[in-house]
Parts: sequence; structure tokens; C-alpha cells
Amino acid sequence: MASSAKKRAVGLGENPQESDDSSDESPETDDISTDEDSESFEEELNEVVTVDFEAYAVSHNHFNGIKKLLQQLFLKAHVNTSEITDIIIEQNHVGSVIKQAEVPEDSDDDDPDEVFGFITMLNLTERKGVQCVEQIKELILEQCEKSSGQVAAEQLEQMLGDTAKPVGLLLSERFVNVPPQIALPLHVHLQDEISEAERTNKPSGKYHYCLMISKTCMQVSKTVTARGPDPTDPKDEYMFINAEEEFFYEHAVSTFHFSVQDEADSCLSGRWSVDDVPMKPFRTVMLIPVESIPTIMDKLKEYLTV
Repeated sequence: MASSAKKRAVGLGENPQESDDSSDESPETDDISTDEDSESFEEELNEVVTVDFEAYAVSHNHFNGIKKLLQQLFLKAHVNTSEITDIIIEQNHVGSVIKQAEVPEDSDDDDPDEVFGFITMLNLTERKGVQCVEQIKELILEQCEKSSGQVAAEQLEQMLGDTAKPVGLLLSERFVNVPPQIALPLHVHLQDEISEAERTNKPSGKYHYCLMISKTCMQVSKTVTARGPDPTDPKDEYMFINAEEEFFYEHAVSTFHFSVQDEADSCLSGRWSVDDVPMKPFRTVMLIPVESIPTIMDKLKEYLTV
């Protein structure tokens, strides 16, 4: 699958004028900053590159990449991302990772196993008592009570604890520059794997609800109360970082949002440039009936087919 992504400048924590490359230049050259240099830099930032991605079965080689993406989701929350990663690798009959199809020989990237994204489903019900699973539940229920009240939290806890209606945690993470079109084949393939797991009585094959924790953000100018956005503000003010997850949100039977402003240190909590509107990062939790998944898949196909 081929996708386009904009190059983004990545800071290396050093002054370019103090780099090894600049040490060979004359003092006069170091002090000169021309319009041509500025224009060249802008052109580099706006350059569009075509990258071919492919989906691969999860393996132990992908541990660091998956863990890094999980940390991007959970930030500083008390959740054992190493243990979650081990579980994802252990149940590799369900789930995929995204990697670059072919790494050019002259590429600066010397890691052929670099993970650009992944998707999987973890059965929270059958893994009851596992440390990381209980930590995820605790995080969700604590934030639900803060944002929606005790009654809502008790109802959600009951739904998560009902062994007759298994809950699967859908994890779909990727680099911010990887476009949403790549999500369509990943979600379709995941559903096929889940159906096959159910048919062959393998773990992670039967669910009643699908739980998602989505990265969202909101303009700082919006009014936010202790329980979330001010109800007098316009609706639909949350922007989903993974755009396709809004289709899941539309079919959720239970939702709430919580701020991660104090934990986030990425660009999502600030600005891409001085002209951008500052955004405040959130996490949006939603519980979706599995019976709604086919409808959601149809929406994904309608809007994400290239």
C-alpha cells in the first residue's frame, strides 16, 4: 500500500551552527543567514515523499516499536506497557504491524524492523487478573468517575466485569504522519483474523463489546470544565488524531473524555507552527457493541478507499 506523508523537522537537541558539519566552514560563513537558505529549508519541510507500507505478522523483533507507540497512547499513566507488548506478541494470530515495504540502500534508516504502526485486539475479559489489564481498567474507571460521575463509572465497571459479554481492547496506533487510508486494510484484516480465531476456538476470538482509547485534542480556546467541555460550546469539538476512529465513536454506547495536558510533551499539546491554533490533548474512551462493527467497516470503506 502506498501512502504520502509530509516530512517533519525533528530536533536533535543541538544548535545546527555547532554541529560537526559546520565546523569546517569559515567564521564568516557561519554568521551569514540568507533568504535562499530559509527558502530551501521551507521547501524541505513541505516536500511530499511517497512511502510504501506493508503489514506484517507481529514478532519479537517489533517489541521496541510497539512499546514506543503504546507509550504514546498511555503517556505517564500507571500502565505496564512492556507487559502489554508481550501479550500482543504472544497472540500474534491476531494483529499486524506496519513497516516500510523496502528500505532504500542509501536511506539513513538502518532498522528494517522499525514499526510505523500496529493494530490488535486484546481480550480483557479472558485476561482478568493480569497486571496490565487491571491497570488499564483502573485507569479507565478512575477517569470515568472524574469526568462523568460515580454512577457512570459503576455502570462501566459492571459492563467490563460481565464475563458473559467479553470486552476486547482495540489498539490501533501509528506515527502521526502516516495517513488514515492505511487503517482500512488493517481493520478489515483484523476483523478477518478475529472471525478465524472465533471459528477455530483460539483466544481473542469472541467479543460483545469493543473498547477503544483514542487520542483526541481540542482547541485551547474552548471552555473546559472539571467534567469536560462546557455544554454551551459547539458540539463535535474533539478532533481525533486517528481520523477513522470518529466512525467508532458514532456507534459507541458509552463515552467520556479526559485531559492528558499535564502528561503530554509532544507537539499535540502545543502547535505545529506559530500560525496554528494551540491544541489541548485528551483521551476519548468509547465502548462499542461488536454488532456495530460491520456498519463501521462499511463507513471506513466508503471514506478511506483510495
